[in-house]
Parts: sequence; C-alpha cells; structure tokens
Amino acid sequence: MMLSRAKPAVGGDLPHTDKRKKKGRKMPKLEELLSQRDFTGAITLLEFKRHVGEQEEDTNLWIGYCAFHLGDYKRALEEYENVTKEENCNPEVWVNLACTYFFLGMYKQAEAAGFKAPKSRLQNRLLFHLAHKFNDEKKLMNFHQNLQDITEDQLSLASIHYMRSHYQEAIDIYKRILLDNREYLALNVYVALCYYKLDYYDVSQEVLAVYLQQIPDSTIALNLKACNHFRLYNGKAAEAELKSLMDNASSSFEFAKELIRHNLVKNSSPS
Repeated sequence: MMLSRAKPAVGGDLPHTDKRKKKGRKMPKLEELLSQRDFTGAITLLEFKRHVGEQEEDTNLWIGYCAFHLGDYKRALEEYENVTKEENCNPEVWVNLACTYFFLGMYKQAEAAGFKAPKSRLQNRLLFHLAHKFNDEKKLMNFHQNLQDITEDQLSLASIHYMRSHYQEAIDIYKRILLDNREYLALNVYVALCYYKLDYYDVSQEVLAVYLQQIPDSTIALNLKACNHFRLYNGKAAEAELKSLMDNASSSFEFAKELIRHNLVKNSSPS
C-alpha cells in the first residue's frame, strides 16, 4: 500500500510580509492527518506539540502507531517500549509492541509481549501467525478456532493458507471478500500471485490487469506481471518490464529494487 508522503504539517517561519496569513492559518488536527493516512505529517505535529509542552493524550502511542505504518519499526519499537515503562501504562501498548517485534523478526519477544496484551482479535491474529512461525500445529489450530467471519480475520487466515502453499484456499477467501468489497483492489494482486503459484500464468495476468488499470505504477504488481511474461513468453519480454520498472522505482522502495535485481539475474542465468 502506498502511504502518503505529504509535506510536514508544521513548516518553517514565514517571511514578515506573510504574518497575517500565518496568523489566520489553522494547524491541522491529528484526527484529520490520520484519516488522510498522512503519517509523516501526524508525527511532525505530535513531535511539535511534545516540544512546546502541548502533548496529546497517549502521544508516544500515536507516534509509535504512525512510525509503524511508515515502516519505521525501530522508531515504533522505541516509542512503545518507553510506554511500557510508564506507571499504569495503557495495556493496549503490548499488542502494538508485539506486532512491532513481529515485523522486526523478533518472534520470541513478540510472543512474550502478545501474551501480556488484553485479549482481542488483533492479539489472536498475531499469536496465530506466531504459531505458524514456530511450526506449532496445536497452537495454530487453537488460534484458528478463535478466528471470526470478519474481514481482518479472514485475510489473516488467507495469508496463512498462502504461506502453507494452500493457494486455492487462499483464492477462495480473497474472492469471497472481493465480492462484498470491490474497492479492496490490492486483493487482486494476492489472487494473481496465488494463480501464479498454481502455474496459471494467463489467469494471473488477467486478474492482475484489473489492479494495474487503477494503480499502473505498482512495483509489486509490475514485478509479478514481468514474472508472468517470463513464464508465458520469454526472458526478453520479462527483462523489458523489469528494466523499465527498475528505472522508475522510487528510492523509498529499496526492498523492491533488490527483488527486481534478483529477478533480472535469474532471468539472465542459463536454464
């Protein structure tokens, strides 16, 4: 998902001639920035208020939340750990901290923090994924039984099916969700990836086209398109897609660039 990289909500001083404009300009509210998914702006606002002594309630939690959604898991970890050291800390911090540990690959710490959190659907989904990571079938089935017929739980179940190579089961869940939520365009990429894994490259390409019509510059989708071209046509068709993507890839998606370089090398390797 592409997150907003809007300019910070609080800028530098305006020239003397703009003082009247500055006086009349309202500072954005945290709720507005969060609803716009402007996490960079939200962090800037929260840090400014903390600096001038006008902290929002649960400022550390909100900064951690925004950092997490920006992929800055180390910053999120720092904020959440600071909250756990506070007297009478908000108990919800534990599941947030556990999710941060999970994305940092610190699975033992994630489990320990997760069990300290109050019971919730998010806690159950987290522990469900950790049971998969630990290859603990008994725990996996226990947490599986607690999943409900809600979108978040079903997406979590679909991802576990995918990781266990149960691609058709994952497709069934994604398609069922898409029937009621056509606006969840990214699910088309997940479905296309499952079809790719099942060697249905032409079907994968058709499903992927639905997403690319709306989001034509998606790095992940274009990389999958190139992989389908490699399977359906030849290496040159795939290489053209990848090289074009490599030239245009945003510097903020270094992980994608490494993936593309890897695929280019594989494409040029002798069969």
